[in-house]
Amino acid sequence: MQKIRNIAVIAHVDHGKTTLVDGLLEQSGTFGSHEHHDERAMDSNALERERGITILSKNTAIRYKDHKINIIDTPGHADFGGEVERVLKMVDGVLVLVDAYEGVMPQTKFVVKKMLALGKMPIVVINKIDKPSADPDRVVDEVFDLFVAMGATDEQQDFPIVYAAARDGIAKMDMDDEDGNFECLFETIINEVPVPDGDANNPAQAQVFTLDYDNYVGKIGIARIFNGTVRKGDNIMLAKADGEMTKGRISKLIGFMGLARTEIDQAEAGDIIAFAGLETVDVGDSVVDPDNPMPLDPMHIEEPTLTVVFSVNDSPLAGTEGKHVTSNKLQTRLESEMTTNVAMQLEVIGEGKFKVSGRGELQITILAENMRREDFEFGISRPEVIVKEIEGVKCEPFEHLVIDVPEENSGTIIERLGKRKAEMKAMTPMGEGFTRIEFEIPARGLIGFRGQFLTDTKGEGIMNHSFMDFRAFSGSVESRQYGALISMENGTALAYSIFNLQDRGVMFIGPQDKVYNGMIVGEHSRSNDLEINPIKGKQQSNVRSSGADDAIKLVPPRDMSMEKALEWIEDDELLEVTPKSVRIRKRYLNEIERKRHSRTKK
Repeated sequence: MQKIRNIAVIAHVDHGKTTLVDGLLEQSGTFGSHEHHDERAMDSNALERERGITILSKNTAIRYKDHKINIIDTPGHADFGGEVERVLKMVDGVLVLVDAYEGVMPQTKFVVKKMLALGKMPIVVINKIDKPSADPDRVVDEVFDLFVAMGATDEQQDFPIVYAAARDGIAKMDMDDEDGNFECLFETIINEVPVPDGDANNPAQAQVFTLDYDNYVGKIGIARIFNGTVRKGDNIMLAKADGEMTKGRISKLIGFMGLARTEIDQAEAGDIIAFAGLETVDVGDSVVDPDNPMPLDPMHIEEPTLTVVFSVNDSPLAGTEGKHVTSNKLQTRLESEMTTNVAMQLEVIGEGKFKVSGRGELQITILAENMRREDFEFGISRPEVIVKEIEGVKCEPFEHLVIDVPEENSGTIIERLGKRKAEMKAMTPMGEGFTRIEFEIPARGLIGFRGQFLTDTKGEGIMNHSFMDFRAFSGSVESRQYGALISMENGTALAYSIFNLQDRGVMFIGPQDKVYNGMIVGEHSRSNDLEINPIKGKQQSNVRSSGADDAIKLVPPRDMSMEKALEWIEDDELLEVTPKSVRIRKRYLNEIERKRHSRTKK
């Protein structure tokens, strides 16, 4: 029987989970001296590297002395909460990582609540102790208070603490000790994390907690073996969540070590493996012995709270920049996303229109960003929250919002959030001129708030939120204050024209950008929409005018990334996404049609 420990690393976004896993891989000697690996080696896809966040949970394994430690690196963002919950069921112990200055954040609360409910044993790692503003003692008290508030058992409250600076590979058991390496962390994991239950001689029992896809072998299930032994070539039974049983055969068995995946012949209870050969495999399915099937409890997957509509791009510039533009291509791509992403749902709602539901804006924009990089072209509508009826009452999702703002801006932010139906719950000074304020707010109130928030706090504010529950509908919420500047012509924008229009508001376009009738080219300085002509050139004549030699001074246009644009748009507007550009447009390009629809709406 192998000596195995299974742990997950959980924390708020950007508290250093992936960097810690890097250090564990590095110091366990898993990488050979000849192997080169990048920083944050576990963040494998391009988007994760660019944004510095983990999007998908990933597993690795390291050897320490004669033990094998399976480590699962989890996402820290609330939109990927479903991933964290599933991963926690697969492990026996948890490293709870907390930033030595920021302390307990909304996502820390969210993941700790899940962990305690499942009865897992925590090891608390206070990370980033090298920060000048670090205050580890306050943070340890915060973590203890959180555990008590969440109803932790006496054993869970008696957690070991490791102080670390993961980036520099430093860890110690006490702040007064000399800086050491990760040896104390490895020893704590081996001594504190329970040995996996289960017996290699029992009938096989494994549960799939995440999916992968390979063009050669098809769907791959990544699973934890709870009982028995699984071998390559075994005939097994797949038990679905609805009780349906299908027979199959394991064509490929894959083990993890470091960043490599290697084919293996067998694995025993307690280990984490990947297998191929079953096309119908899904998250939460159990792999059981056909002679003695004993399925495990199916997993509860959190339901979506937001929806957007993906549609075929029908603007005048459609098909000029992207390769995949038809509804068939769009549907195939979205369906393939649903096979591995269980937290999302897809519904076809009309010709070339697809309703995608997810946990939050980030999750949806990441899907859209991946698609545009694959040469897709499409339109996206404004995000809407999912409203449902519970016991005859109309209910909507509520979020727990925590913001850190400079003290002088706190009044403005509280006033803004009040108009968005937020209720203030707590206010604590954080030192260094910052205040932390906690709110409970309808998820609708947060759509489009981030841009306004960053403007009000001059870019210094930090906001984080996580889903709480569904509550009674809270009435209408204030949305965007300013109208749009809409192009009334098709063509190419000219500097002369933009120069003369700058007084009207903030422009989103620069000279030589393509525009069309109905495209939004800027934000009006007033609350109404305004039609403008951005392609008008200077009239040339043989009479010299007094302003002939005036220099044209242009204000740089506002850079509208996909997230910013998606938060900015209103219900009657769409985002046109192509591999090269993100344009904002009115749903109805023709002014007469727009007026007709606004009348029928009233």
